[in-house]
Amino acid sequence: MATNTASFDRARALIPGGVNSPVRAFGSVGGTPRFLVSASGAMVTDVEGREYVDLVASWGPALLGHAHPATVEAVQSAAARGLSFGASTPGETELAQLVIDRMSPAVEKLRLVSTGTEATMTAIRLARGVSGRDLLVKFAGHYHGHSDGLLAEGGSGIATLALPGSAGVPAPIAAQTLVVPYNDPEALRLVFEEHGSSIAAVITEAAPANMGVVPPAPGFNAEVVRIAHEHGALVILDEVLTGFRVSEAGWWGLEGRGSEHPYTPDLVTFGKVIGGGMPLAAVGGPASIMDHLAPAGPVYQAGTLSGNPLAVAAGIATLTAADAAVYEHLDRTADTLADAVSAALSAEGVAHVVQRAGNLFSFAFTEVAPRNYAEVKEQEAYRYGPFFHAMLEQGVSLPPSVFEAWFVTAAHDESAVERILNALPAAARAAAAADAS
Repeated sequence: MATNTASFDRARALIPGGVNSPVRAFGSVGGTPRFLVSASGAMVTDVEGREYVDLVASWGPALLGHAHPATVEAVQSAAARGLSFGASTPGETELAQLVIDRMSPAVEKLRLVSTGTEATMTAIRLARGVSGRDLLVKFAGHYHGHSDGLLAEGGSGIATLALPGSAGVPAPIAAQTLVVPYNDPEALRLVFEEHGSSIAAVITEAAPANMGVVPPAPGFNAEVVRIAHEHGALVILDEVLTGFRVSEAGWWGLEGRGSEHPYTPDLVTFGKVIGGGMPLAAVGGPASIMDHLAPAGPVYQAGTLSGNPLAVAAGIATLTAADAAVYEHLDRTADTLADAVSAALSAEGVAHVVQRAGNLFSFAFTEVAPRNYAEVKEQEAYRYGPFFHAMLEQGVSLPPSVFEAWFVTAAHDESAVERILNALPAAARAAAAADAS
């Protein structure tokens, strides 16, 4: 019988590090990564035939649960008509309309691409093309994909591997990105005072979840928009992770549209949920900006697989099924699990805080809620590995890094939740017994 260990050994002989995305290697938690062969609903199954309740959800796309019947049927039907045409299809327009309906008035037009990295890269090029400026501002700990100019102090895989950036990024390219502390409007103001006439855009995760969840302070995103616009710069709201996951209109739908601190970004990037588990992402915004993209305008972007018909079909099926009842279920489930994990850790005397952004949540092993990347790094991260493996041994698959959000799905029913709750006491004891050395 195949084993996870044998599968990993073979993969390492053929694939750098044995994985095609670094966090999958379990570098932050140690041990052997699980090689999955199937998934259904809230469950995933590895090569050894062992089943786990899944709280990774493909890092977000499995909003409805794995292999949701409507999504699978849509993809199978699309595949029977052809895998890729290199030409436009009606489905692309249909998906664009679904997104625009959810995101109005922030999004009037949408360009489909294949990955979140491609979406943010396109948004930055577009902002530079529209503004005629070169510099980009990002926040420390925010992750916007792995394009050259965005790896400075990124979260997620970068934080997990404890790397300051990446080899292979030319210094002149890195110098075009200015990194400032998150949740610190004064730092942003100072950067604009010094470089304002050269800054094309500020890019920010709508609610960061790649250094663990670190929600924006009330009014912070609105202040980012105000400061940027005062200096003629654009704001790119990165909703690759939060888009259509935390509400029908993403994080912007929760705090940006008609809230106490309203704001409207200039560009929004999407990924994950928009493709329903297939490779699909997008960038959207007002027509006045989006029409600068080729062939309507001078900012070039292209992709052979952009708007792939299978991915578009999965996205349409997912967004169509993701109604208010789905989001209510996600919120309730997140409430239950976050409260239960916190109670289990408290019972063992483990210092921690729950970090929430809608139905996204994570835990920081510290007594004070981190507000930025520097504070996130001060936590007792060594406690997460034992906690993670105790849960895994009891059949619960968590994100293999303390720097990641936990994801619930519409398929997490009472049975799945009960299995998670039953695993928590032993995991909390393991976290309490963890040795910093």
